[in-house]
Amino acid sequence: MSFTAEVKDELSHLIPSHELCKKAELSALVRIEGHLLGKYRLELVIDIAPVARVAVRLLHDVYHLKTEITTRRSVLHKTYNYLITVPAQVGLKEALLDMGILSASGIELGIVPRLVTEQCCLVSYLRGAFLGGGFIANPRRDFHFELTCGHEALANGLVALLAQNSIMAKASERRGTWIVYIKGAEPILDFLALVGAHRAVLAIQDVRVTKSIRNDENRRVNAEMANQAKSVEASLAQVRNIQLLIDRFGLDSLPKALQELAMLRLSHPDVSLRELGELAKPPLSKSAVYHRVRRIDEFARRALDIDE
Repeated sequence: MSFTAEVKDELSHLIPSHELCKKAELSALVRIEGHLLGKYRLELVIDIAPVARVAVRLLHDVYHLKTEITTRRSVLHKTYNYLITVPAQVGLKEALLDMGILSASGIELGIVPRLVTEQCCLVSYLRGAFLGGGFIANPRRDFHFELTCGHEALANGLVALLAQNSIMAKASERRGTWIVYIKGAEPILDFLALVGAHRAVLAIQDVRVTKSIRNDENRRVNAEMANQAKSVEASLAQVRNIQLLIDRFGLDSLPKALQELAMLRLSHPDVSLRELGELAKPPLSKSAVYHRVRRIDEFARRALDIDE
């Protein structure tokens, strides 16, 4: 099951307690998934079984409409969808008018304000919109959220409803269909919490914590590797300088303290300055080793200057 299907399954179990909230949720669902055919024949095509049950339940509970449901299997994708038919009947036209799908002048394209005057109704409308046209990416891969809707007026209306709840969204047209999209974990979490998908919120937060830990560990490992690379590069440069001085002037040309350090470095080219100091007899501090290394480097630079 996709993450989108999991979220819709969770939301499908939330039953609005007020009649107006039920109307708002059903209105959004019908607006996005419904098609009017002929004279007041309504069809909804829904891909997810729990959402189909929500549509049928609300059509029955709120308007007492007769429905027919047909389960269909896509030959191409080998997936099921559900055709919910509301045949022409007494009360269907009135229901469509009441849901704000129809008006006296024809089909409504935007959101009828009376459906979302109360905050609970607004939340129900957004829940119905997500049940109908929502998509949310698997948070293990990306944080992306979309609501697909048929008209610009509906898309702009959804953006406005989200903005009323401090959730910033944008609308754009894509191949003739309008999309309302949200990017980023925080606003997506805000939306899911608003519509009541609390299990999904916890799942995303868990993924965020895991990603954060993994990213911190990756940064730590990368920093350690970078430091090791620098240490190895510095060690090889020290070995080259020591070898240069030995080849040109002999080891005895160096002061006694530097001779001892030079031999230690040649014998242990892959250890850090701290570890090099621990190998010395008596042991040396890291700063003492660093000071002696700098003196050897200075002798090597002078030798090269002579060549020039």
